[in-house]
Amino acid sequence: MEEERTMYVGIDVSKQRLDVVVRPSGERFSESNDDRGVRRVVSRLKALGCARIVLEATGGYEVMAAAALYAGGLPVVVINPRWARDFARSIGQLAKNDGIDADILARYAQLPELKVRPLPDEQTRELQALCTRRAELIDMIVAEQNRLEHAPQRLHREINGHIDYLRKRLKHLEHDLDQMVRNSPLFAEKSALLSSVPGVGPVLCLSLLARLPELGRLNRAQIAKLVGVAPLDDDSGKRRGVRMISGGRADLRRVLYMAALSAIRANPVLREYYVHLRDQGKEGKVALVAVMRKLLLILNAIIKTNTPWRPPCPQIG
Repeated sequence: MEEERTMYVGIDVSKQRLDVVVRPSGERFSESNDDRGVRRVVSRLKALGCARIVLEATGGYEVMAAAALYAGGLPVVVINPRWARDFARSIGQLAKNDGIDADILARYAQLPELKVRPLPDEQTRELQALCTRRAELIDMIVAEQNRLEHAPQRLHREINGHIDYLRKRLKHLEHDLDQMVRNSPLFAEKSALLSSVPGVGPVLCLSLLARLPELGRLNRAQIAKLVGVAPLDDDSGKRRGVRMISGGRADLRRVLYMAALSAIRANPVLREYYVHLRDQGKEGKVALVAVMRKLLLILNAIIKTNTPWRPPCPQIG
């Protein structure tokens, strides 16, 4: 039985095809990236007794396969494509095609540090898609406003009309998001807990529900690293480099940054923490990142303990 659980699988996903490599056996096969092909892949991999299956996030083409593998009880992990490319370079593999990429992912699956976490359910994936669309609409509005500044007078009416249209679509989408959260017992309960924290608004609530389903399931170090607000060492020998944040979920971190700006005005606990750091000589941005991390840890503890905010805040350990 132990021998059966030592198979590691990499699946390179494209719009049309799934290329599969199994290590250490070296087995390779391909299937079409559709319902029939995905079912065949799931059936073959279930018979192998895989320890880990790794796919890259490919703009949505991986969703059907990942969801089917997860529903089939298989240990699937969806990773950032940059991680796989960096890993390939680290072992001297500079060439790139579908077969090589699948083999690299299978090698990556063999790393013992790689942890299998639950994938978002269908409802959470739908919320993620709506939040992504909201961000796209905002980007389009900002782009049109910037374009208006330099456009000739003759185009102002057309650009303003497009901006009005986009704002109406944004308003409708935000209504749909609000209704989706209200009509979901799980989302509604979590949203109420998160909103109890002064400085946490609806945008951060939606972002956390959609982008961070792990909230409340991980410890303080894990959740901070996952979002990318944990200071990383940069030391070598006697040299002590500057601690910086990097990686993580950048889109969520941007929302958390704006929430921290609000929190240091509206939340007495976080305002006191920020002032304390500044009094110690910390730069403004360094202190603000520390507030982001503390806010995230508080929210993680609130969801973990199912306890709304009440100063002093719940333990964040």
